[in-house]
Amino acid sequence: MPLKLSLKPGEKFVLNGAVVQNGDRRGVLILQNKASVLREKDILQPEDVNTPATRVYFPVMMMYLDETQAPKVYDEFALRLTEFMSATRNPQVLADCVAASRHVMAREYYKALMAARKLVDYEEGLANVAAGVQDRSHAG
Repeated sequence: MPLKLSLKPGEKFVLNGAVVQNGDRRGVLILQNKASVLREKDILQPEDVNTPATRVYFPVMMMYLDETQAPKVYDEFALRLTEFMSATRNPQVLADCVAASRHVMAREYYKALMAARKLVDYEEGLANVAAGVQDRSHAG
């Protein structure tokens, strides 16, 4: 089944390890066969790996972008996922952790990446709540 990518002007994405940038107009690409594609917004740079969830996400991203790297980064993924799981009691988040692990074991790296993305989103939500509480405590 073809994958259709609608791109914004100047939007970057990774296609099978190569960084590609759209031109100055909106564009559409249709990929007819299997390829590793990741939009710029989903790409995490090494210097941005600074939270428990991003430490889970990054090795999964590396596995997805280059399956030959999977054996090299699997141990890091397993360690970071274990740490993350021991720090939360949220049942949905734990289910997302299990899903990420199952997808990695099945070599379904894109699905694992989407499960790991949920962990990052959850963590960002907690940070936003904490920031809101802190803002209110300084306002009064």
